[in-house]
Amino acid sequence: MIRKPLLAACLVGALALTSACSSNGTGDGGDSTLTYLTFETPSLTSTFWNDSIAAAQGQAAGVKINRITSPNTDRDAYAKQLQASGQFPDLLQSITPANFVGAGLLQPYDQTWVDANFLLPQGNALEGKVYIPPTNSQVIPQVYYNKELFAKANATPPKTWAEFLAVCDKLKAAGINPIELGGADPFAAGMPLVGIISADVLGKNPNWLQDRYAGKVKFTDDNVVAAANKYRTLVGNGYFDKGALGVKYADSITRFTGGKSAMYPMGSWFLGSVPKETAANFGVFPWPTDDGSLVVPFTVGGSMAISAKSKDIPGATRFAQAWSLDPKNLKALIEGDGAFPMLKDKTLDDYGVTVTQVFKESYAYVTDQNTKVSSIGWATNDDALPPGVNNDFYAASQALFTSDDVKGELAKLDKSWETATK
Repeated sequence: MIRKPLLAACLVGALALTSACSSNGTGDGGDSTLTYLTFETPSLTSTFWNDSIAAAQGQAAGVKINRITSPNTDRDAYAKQLQASGQFPDLLQSITPANFVGAGLLQPYDQTWVDANFLLPQGNALEGKVYIPPTNSQVIPQVYYNKELFAKANATPPKTWAEFLAVCDKLKAAGINPIELGGADPFAAGMPLVGIISADVLGKNPNWLQDRYAGKVKFTDDNVVAAANKYRTLVGNGYFDKGALGVKYADSITRFTGGKSAMYPMGSWFLGSVPKETAANFGVFPWPTDDGSLVVPFTVGGSMAISAKSKDIPGATRFAQAWSLDPKNLKALIEGDGAFPMLKDKTLDDYGVTVTQVFKESYAYVTDQNTKVSSIGWATNDDALPPGVNNDFYAASQALFTSDDVKGELAKLDKSWETATK
């Protein structure tokens, strides 16, 4: 449910086939029809959405839902296009609140309800207010590995950066591509850099992003440059396929699960793509640090945001709360999207799910006591990057695959940050 931003064009004109996106209700206790922006994936199908909507409507008296579907996975961009055309939905699934709160477009949830139902009530709060219920979480990235290929190279999961480089050397010497990278898609190209900066920079200063907002630190600081240079080391040593920038995200999954590469740094939604018939062959470890300390790049996601412009905010809230607490919805996300559930007083068994051992090993990084930091570029709370900077971060990741000008690329991020926060 956490965003997977693939840049693609979308047309608001597609809504010509649906009814308008504004509510026709009055909020006076009568029936109201609310427009709900969703998205579809191989796991979250049209049937899933329709069934989940029907169940939530049963608990939200007087509310009817008109579902519309984002034509691509960049839901934020599509919602902004709807806003520009006067069609901003009443309910929006899995958007980035920071991109809309400043314009007064979202209604915060009642804090008492949030506190009562979620493990990390403030996990995705913005300035103390919760705009999407913190229903689930992800680790972005973890490093998934192929046990058979590791055994072939006589390698074991590393804990330190030096050990990680040694493992890559062993794999390469054995004729195995060490690290898979879907570099053609910007967000996937950014996974190694997200892991390195989250572990090395935020691991040592969890407040780094807030310090960046305060102007106390910059991307061009020595510690960030040193972290980014680690990525250049991976590229320069030939640990990625030479054609990685031409590999699509979807193809990178197929390549890794098909044994073409030994390791795959990716968000934990990858767990939904692990083939069940070969699941026992996959393991996971956190992105390695210099001293072997455990740092978990963590982000809390959630279900739906409520439009502050809706004509029936009480009805929208009833529906959103019912949908967010339905264990059947979380079951689908756990099994199909690799989401880690964050409802209070529940274990995986309570959702009736069937998950792989590698899922359980991954989920342990969420439930265990350890150092969790915001996954840079993926946080939906106060650590979210300013609007537009995410895309520039991913672009820098692609550029650094071929460019040695590390400080120059990071200087572009500082410039982008200043422009976005003026």
